[in-house]
Amino acid sequence: MEVQDFYGKIRQLRLSAHRLVEGLYSGNYRSVFRGPGLEFDEVREYDPKDDARFIDWNVSSRLGSPYTKKFREERELSLQILVDVSPSLDSGTLEVNKREVVNILFANLVFAAIASEDRVGAVFFSDRIEQWVRPRKGKTHALSLIHDCLALRPEGRGSNLALALRSGHEALSRRGIVVILSDFKSSNFWRDLSLVARRHDVIAIRVHDQIDAEFPESGFVELVDPENGYALSAYGSSPQFRKQYHDFWALHRLHWKRECLRRGVRILEVGTQDDPAAKLLEYFNRRGRVP
Repeated sequence: MEVQDFYGKIRQLRLSAHRLVEGLYSGNYRSVFRGPGLEFDEVREYDPKDDARFIDWNVSSRLGSPYTKKFREERELSLQILVDVSPSLDSGTLEVNKREVVNILFANLVFAAIASEDRVGAVFFSDRIEQWVRPRKGKTHALSLIHDCLALRPEGRGSNLALALRSGHEALSRRGIVVILSDFKSSNFWRDLSLVARRHDVIAIRVHDQIDAEFPESGFVELVDPENGYALSAYGSSPQFRKQYHDFWALHRLHWKRECLRRGVRILEVGTQDDPAAKLLEYFNRRGRVP
């Protein structure tokens, strides 16, 4: 990507992210996520009002009087974004395709995390790990991440979300946040999603286009899967074909929602007809109000 094109894109993405960042601050950014919990601060003399469960018996026995452990809430978050870069994301029937929606969502999340002085990293995946970036802080790091997202040309053809989940899990040494940006046209990832969701706060963002739900009324069309090259003859003028197409993807969506919710995974759906920043802000504001 040319430098001029890159910085032009960055300016556009910054404008898109501005509303999200401002909105998160006004709505208490920290209330959105559960956070990593508590970390040890110091040992001090025990007070009768303290919780006896936190008495440090080793220190107490050495000093001859009770001492207790003091904890503080960990305020620094680590965000790991799993970004699907497989060819199925290149599709779309409107001016903006699914890939561009993913780019906007990714940039918004990165800018929001960096503005809050949190660490952010990414796993870009197709049927392999295309690139893996450990969570770090800083504006330079943010720009580098966004450049990687915009400039990456995947070598793989399919989508292996299970592999990406394992890689993202390994990148977080302590409890953090995992956001998945994908159309979820992948398989055999539910076991790995369960393992990640047990330790981390997981948000699954499904990016979709109207073609993912309804086949347009048309004549004979040959469809080619961009990930495996499989060809299928489609008869858009056939009401029966359009109904079967609709029913298949409606069931796929319902299965995705049910299985995510069963695992405690929060979900958000963003279409190519939506304003991605507005959808994120609406979601975060809604989540911030939920205990």
